[in-house]
Amino acid sequence: MIRIIGLGLLALILFWLERRIYEKMWNRSLFVSIAFSQQSIREGEEGELMEIIENRKRLPLAILKVKFQTDRHLLFGDTKGSRTTDKFYRNDVFRAGGGERITRHLKFVGGKRGYYTIENVDLVASDLFLTTQLVESRKTKNAVYVYPRLFDSREFRLSLEMLNGEVTARRHLLTDPFTYKGIREYQPFDDMKSINWKATAKTGELKVNQRGYTALKSVRVFFNIEDNNIMKKEECVEASFQIAAGLCAYFLKQGIQVACYGNGADILTREPVCIMPKAGSGQFETICRALARVDTSRPALDFCSLFEELLTRQSQSTITCFISPNHYENFLSLVEKYHDMGKEYIWFYPVPEYRLEEFKEGKSKEAYFPERIRKHISFLPISLS
Repeated sequence: MIRIIGLGLLALILFWLERRIYEKMWNRSLFVSIAFSQQSIREGEEGELMEIIENRKRLPLAILKVKFQTDRHLLFGDTKGSRTTDKFYRNDVFRAGGGERITRHLKFVGGKRGYYTIENVDLVASDLFLTTQLVESRKTKNAVYVYPRLFDSREFRLSLEMLNGEVTARRHLLTDPFTYKGIREYQPFDDMKSINWKATAKTGELKVNQRGYTALKSVRVFFNIEDNNIMKKEECVEASFQIAAGLCAYFLKQGIQVACYGNGADILTREPVCIMPKAGSGQFETICRALARVDTSRPALDFCSLFEELLTRQSQSTITCFISPNHYENFLSLVEKYHDMGKEYIWFYPVPEYRLEEFKEGKSKEAYFPERIRKHISFLPISLS
């Protein structure tokens, strides 16, 4: 009997020691990393989230739960141990032996444009006998950009072709010293500096280098996502970002400088989008990041007070693109003012596909535009499915 009592006391002491050891040491040398494999993906593309668990001590963890939350618009394929409400809540269970490293790859799809973060990771462990719950919360900072997809439709392509024709046709009177088009015969009005002496020596006649002309090198994209309607046009607002991305990609590929401005508030800085004109692939990345970070859950800033001065400022050699799914009185007045200044522009107006003809023909009060403005509007159908 004494022996049994002694064994019982020993078991209780060992059990108590085991719990104390786990309470003090379970999270020592335990490294948990949650990181997106890519910094950015495009809307509809697949991304990957990596979970790495490293238990660098000898003490095994019979059970370790890793919990985190992110936005519900990141659509994970493996939803086991997760739930989705206003957020996506993930709960993964691991068993980590002493000195073990575990890596898990979670695939997801960027369901909607945005800037998505994971800021906290909760760890829940237990002792070997699963009699106690050990909890720790750790700060982390991981983010992924979901860029808007590039808008595409027959009407959009036709508008781009027309706009590109205007861009190509508008030229300065000054020659471009960096554009070489060939060699031609010397004319009396040619500058002596343009003579190609090697070609002259070969042919025995004066030959000059033929230079091209400096084409228009700047396109400005303005988007206005103000939406004060009772029934919000969320799909049309998102289409506005897609149109902006498509426009910028199209002209940057041609080596044209592109600027992008908009009245959506940045989710990090709360400032409007203001990307100054520049060319190159880096500019497209900058614009896409800015578009991804626009927070549509906040009211849009006042477009006219932000950009009227910039718009009405002298803008030679520049074509302006407006993108707006609404035409409130103040914005329409600003476009009319810009029109009266004789400026080149086009207004991209996304509308639900089933209402396209109604807007094109102006069959309702909502679809009313002054005729002189209407001819500069490209109505782009979007699907609401």
